[in-house]
Amino acid sequence: MIDDITFDESNRILAQHQIRQKIKRMAYELYENNFEEQDLLLAGIQENGYLMAQMLAKEIQSIAAITVELASITLDKIYPLEHPIVVEPANINLNNRVVILVDDVLNTGKTLAYAMQSFLKTEVKKIETATLINRHHTLYPINATYTGLSLSTTLQEHIRVVLTEGNRFGAYLI
Repeated sequence: MIDDITFDESNRILAQHQIRQKIKRMAYELYENNFEEQDLLLAGIQENGYLMAQMLAKEIQSIAAITVELASITLDKIYPLEHPIVVEPANINLNNRVVILVDDVLNTGKTLAYAMQSFLKTEVKKIETATLINRHHTLYPINATYTGLSLSTTLQEHIRVVLTEGNRFGAYLI
């Protein structure tokens, strides 16, 4: 079971300082590709994608005079059609805006594909994706525009990312 894993150095693939370094690099890349924009919308998939979006927003705002707005996406990652996909705040203006979908791990692309649906109902300028770890097992037509770490894994392995402060902060190969 994934929740029963041991969080130690033997299965940690990214430590806290490495994750923060990757977030900073991704923020620079994101800004370089969108420097002409007045504002960006970072839409993070709950829970780790939203935490990562918050970290990215902080880094972007520290390097550029650009407004970064955050949105939270909640969906059932296993059965996305059985529950509504909720974007908060609900009244966010998406017209002619750049949207960056953020999640911690890109595996099959299913979560990002379903999360993207909410943003395709309006005339967004462009949608990009940012992920801390790309596992390269995509089954959906989703690619990461911004990736912290590209990691080849087996289908039996899993990645667990912990982005809350404490001694477990990191990414683990299970």
